[in-house]
Amino acid sequence: MNEALVRLAVDIGGTFTDLVLDLGGRFVSTKVLTTQDAPERGVLEGTRTVLAQAGVKASDLGLVIHGTTLATNALIERKGACTALVTTAGFRDSLEIAYEHRFEQYDIYMERPEPLVPRPLRYEAPERIAADGTVMLALDEPAVERLADQLAADGVQAVAICFLHAYRNAVHEERARAILARRIPQRVIAISSEVCPEIREYERASTTVANAYVLPVMEGYLERLDEGLKALGCAGPLLLIMSSGGITTVETARRFPIRLVESGPAGGAIMALAVAAQNGIDKALAFDMGGTTAKITLIDGLRPQQSRHFEIGRAARFVKGSGIPVRIPVIDMVEIGAGGGSIARTDPLGRITVGPDSAGAMPGPASYGRGGTMPTVTDADLLLGWLDPATFAGGHIDLVPKAAEAAVEAVVAGKIGLDLARAAHGITELVTETMASAARVHAVENGKDMADRTMIAFGGAAPLHAARLAQKLAIARVVIPVGAGVGSAYGFLRAPIAYEVVRTRLVPLKDYDPSYVASLFASMRAEAEAVVRLGTAATTLEETRVAYMRYRGQGHEVAVPIPDAALLPGGADHLHRAFEQVYHALYRRTIPLLDVEALTWTLALAELRALPAREPPVPAKAAPPPVGRRTLHDPGTGSPVDADIYARASLSPGATVTGPAIIAEAETGTLIPGGFTATLNGAGHIVIDRSLR
Repeated sequence: MNEALVRLAVDIGGTFTDLVLDLGGRFVSTKVLTTQDAPERGVLEGTRTVLAQAGVKASDLGLVIHGTTLATNALIERKGACTALVTTAGFRDSLEIAYEHRFEQYDIYMERPEPLVPRPLRYEAPERIAADGTVMLALDEPAVERLADQLAADGVQAVAICFLHAYRNAVHEERARAILARRIPQRVIAISSEVCPEIREYERASTTVANAYVLPVMEGYLERLDEGLKALGCAGPLLLIMSSGGITTVETARRFPIRLVESGPAGGAIMALAVAAQNGIDKALAFDMGGTTAKITLIDGLRPQQSRHFEIGRAARFVKGSGIPVRIPVIDMVEIGAGGGSIARTDPLGRITVGPDSAGAMPGPASYGRGGTMPTVTDADLLLGWLDPATFAGGHIDLVPKAAEAAVEAVVAGKIGLDLARAAHGITELVTETMASAARVHAVENGKDMADRTMIAFGGAAPLHAARLAQKLAIARVVIPVGAGVGSAYGFLRAPIAYEVVRTRLVPLKDYDPSYVASLFASMRAEAEAVVRLGTAATTLEETRVAYMRYRGQGHEVAVPIPDAALLPGGADHLHRAFEQVYHALYRRTIPLLDVEALTWTLALAELRALPAREPPVPAKAAPPPVGRRTLHDPGTGSPVDADIYARASLSPGATVTGPAIIAEAETGTLIPGGFTATLNGAGHIVIDRSLR
């Protein structure tokens, strides 16, 4: 990518669509409401707005980097294509049998999510591949020919093919696709050996089905968006951000749209990574709170947590194991139904509850004045004086305090006998405690802790709630980056062109052959490089190799970074030590005299993008006079206090603000409670410190 290009980053969220224009190091940003019925309309509207703000023509755009929730929404809302599954004879019901366990063991009303493919559209084909890749039963091609006619008669719009052990030998899947493509366009046929070539039948089938389900939806959306950008006069390429934090081409996104499901939050993690480097932060907690959800990511040693497992459309939202599993490379994060639009209620016991459902962009919070009548976190923030009604979302939305008062009174305050301020404070306290609890659990599940972490907070709502969340987590320092209100879009501009390849090959360490593993990685690199080179001509590419390993007899693996020495003679010992180091960090023990084996191997290839250098410290100095003053309620006590209002644009490096105060900017506002001090550092980030006493 040419860094001199004028570049546009676009992040579609559940409530707002964020846009950031990079003019060679000078940034212009804006927020517009997401148009749920046609997301590309909001993108094009926002593009026109931000170009006008910057005084730039669409023809000057050299590159558009886009993250979208469209694939996720299609899966959650069940608005994808009519999809069929073709699988090995005898396995059509594996999609419904799933794990054969209950995610809520004692809930007698528990309901699993319905499979994306109903049973009448799950078809069987006589064939069988063994676990070692040998053909046990040849594919019955005449049966597949007849199946092609049946699919066309059933009005199927997309097809997922998932044969047993196809991750080891794809010959039957590839042949079945060629036969079906005579009646159904090949572009809407997904085969598991390409989408998810790894072991575990149910998860592989689930991922392949989800990919096929959104193929026509994403293809239509990307086509409309591309045409819309060209109609504006943009001639530059359109690239897509993936859940792993890498950027890929439209061609790859059209083949594997399932890799885009967490693209927006991934951008936020990339931004947080850059901020951690600028501030010399080794252990960070990235906190992204937008209009619909909050996301929390752990970053250690300038590397975010990575995972290959994600769940979509949970039947019990935010309950692990209750959703549709997909195996894709993702930045590991916990997602909570805690955003500005999260709806507050009271339960039959008179307790306040918040979320996980959201008012979204339409009708939105009651204070948006768009017909919403349910109180939300944004309405509570407004009643506590944390928001300025006239400058919310850069002035694009004039908040209506009377509507917020009416909603909170009718649904919360009036029902449990609280005044408006106490009810609003209860809403914000509950949503913050929900996020704190999720962060603690997420850290423990990953073998991490909160000690000595610095919080990096971004998203439209995070800077208002970050200080109170830090108090609850005993975190002493919070960093609010430049452009925090549109943080994920800023992250897109730093993301590298990247791609990850996965292979399942069972290799016991007692039989470990370094030359075999080296040749396996060589073929994986060739596949990854073919994709990466479509988007970059960079001479240096960064290669990351990981083995998913376990003790023999265990059912799950741990991710082990592979040292270079593991590919040389005697490499088994190096790989064994690397495995025990990771295993001990997670479980605080190892198991002596038990055989170790590697099951799945991944190789990620990325354009080398250097992290920013650490900013030198700047001397503290007094801040300029505040631009205003208003009464707000302290987030810790709920008591009213008088607070100074500062414009972030007027603060220069070293400027120090003592709470209670608010630092306002176009896309968000940062709340500095009493007992906290905020300083603008050399990079322009707000650094908030407090005493842990």
